[in-house]
Amino acid sequence: MFKSRIFALGIAASAGAAVVTATVALGGGSAPATAPATLPAVGSESGQRTIEDGGTGPYKAIAVSDSSIPTHTIYRPGDLTAFGERTKLPILAWGNGACANSSTEHEKYLSEIASHGFLVVAVGPVQAGGGRGGRGMPGRGGGMGSGTTSAQLLDAINWAIAQDKNPDSRYHNKIDTSKIGVFGHSCGGLQAIEVSSDPRISTTIVVDSGILNGGPGGAPAGGAPAPGVRGGALAGMPPLTKDYLTKFHAPVFYLLGGDADIAHDNGMDDFKHIDKNPAFVANKGVGHGGTFAQAHGGDWAMASAAWFEWQLKGDPEAAKLFTGDTPGLGKKDGWTVDKKYIP
Repeated sequence: MFKSRIFALGIAASAGAAVVTATVALGGGSAPATAPATLPAVGSESGQRTIEDGGTGPYKAIAVSDSSIPTHTIYRPGDLTAFGERTKLPILAWGNGACANSSTEHEKYLSEIASHGFLVVAVGPVQAGGGRGGRGMPGRGGGMGSGTTSAQLLDAINWAIAQDKNPDSRYHNKIDTSKIGVFGHSCGGLQAIEVSSDPRISTTIVVDSGILNGGPGGAPAGGAPAPGVRGGALAGMPPLTKDYLTKFHAPVFYLLGGDADIAHDNGMDDFKHIDKNPAFVANKGVGHGGTFAQAHGGDWAMASAAWFEWQLKGDPEAAKLFTGDTPGLGKKDGWTVDKKYIP
C-alpha cells in the first residue's frame, strides 16, 4: 500500500542537523526550542505492547517506553531492520485530547499510523495495563488533570533527531529528520497549532479542534468541555488567538467530527481564516470523540495515515484522497471536504 512516491506540494521543512534551534511562540510569547547540545544517552526500552494486531500497514507496530524520554510513549514498527539508507521513518509528534498525560485513549489510532512506517512520539508515559493518566516529569505535565505542555511536542522532535544522529541508538540513520509532522486531538490539536511555526515541521493535522472563537478564556470548545483554569480552559490548553493561523508555513489538515463535534465551529472558522497556506478540511458526523475507539482507529486513522503518506512520503495514491476537483475522501460515504491552495 502506498508504495510509489511523489513530492508533496513542494513545502518541506529541513532538519538536517542533530542540533537545531527553532524559535516558536509558546503561550503567547517567544520561547527558544533548542535540541540538546550533546547527544542523549541511549535509552533502554520497557513496557512493550502490541495494540490489537499491530495495525494494517506493512510494518507491524508496537508501543514502548524509552528511558531516554520517559515522558512520552513511542509507537513504531516493531522490526527496525527494514529501515536504513533507502527507507526511513518520518517523525510524528502527538498531543492528547484534554491535554492529558496519556495517549492510551488514542493508542489504536497511533499504532495504526505507526504501522505504515512512521515513528510516532506521543506525549505521556506508557501506562501499566493501558491505564490513563500517570505522572510526568517536573515542568512537563503531571497526571491527567494537571495538563501537559505544547513544548512536549518539541521535546519529542528533538529527541528523535538526536537519536537518529547517535551511532549507538537503535534509530541511528533510520529516521528522516527532514520530514516531521505534528498532530493532536482536541486540546492536543491546539498544542500542535502552537508549535507549527517551528521551521522544521513539514505538516500539521488538527483533529477535532480549533482555536476558540472567543479567544483565550472564551467559551469552552476545542477540547475544553468543562470549566477549569485559564478562564474556562483545561490545564495545558494554549491561550491562542486566530492570529496564530498566520504562523502556518506548511500544509495543514483539519479533521472534524461534523456538527456534533464541540470543536466543529472553531475548526471550520480556522479553515476560513487560513490564507496563503495549503489547507484541507474534512468532516464526518462522528462527534468530538472521532473514531479512536474503533478497530485500528477507524476512519480517523485511515485519513490521517493517508495525509502523512502524501505529505511526508510523497505517495501519489494517498494524494488522491486530498487532490482534484472532487478529492477521493469527499467521495467516501458520509464525508464532506474543502480545500485551498491544494491542486
